[in-house]
Amino acid sequence: MYVILIDYTSELEDIDSALDAHGIWLNENYAAGRFLASGRREPRTGGVILAANRPREEIEAAVAKDPFALRGLAKHAIVEFHPSRVADDSLAKLFGD
Repeated sequence: MYVILIDYTSELEDIDSALDAHGIWLNENYAAGRFLASGRREPRTGGVILAANRPREEIEAAVAKDPFALRGLAKHAIVEFHPSRVADDSLAKLFGD
């Protein structure tokens, strides 16, 4: 699975102008089963996405289509990790290989 860290490189007004397109992109990736959770960082310097255990190339291709990336508004870092502990059984099912 992956954590995708989004760091804004533009002013918030530029980010805000791309939010609707970014939301559509998120919805498409949730529907495809790639994304499990997402949200804004605090302070508002970017976002975080928790992505499913899929081939890295698939995640990279999806991230490349983020309107924030396409418009040069943010940088994305993809961090792969393998959960070895989870809080409860429901999370274990979510994170299982």
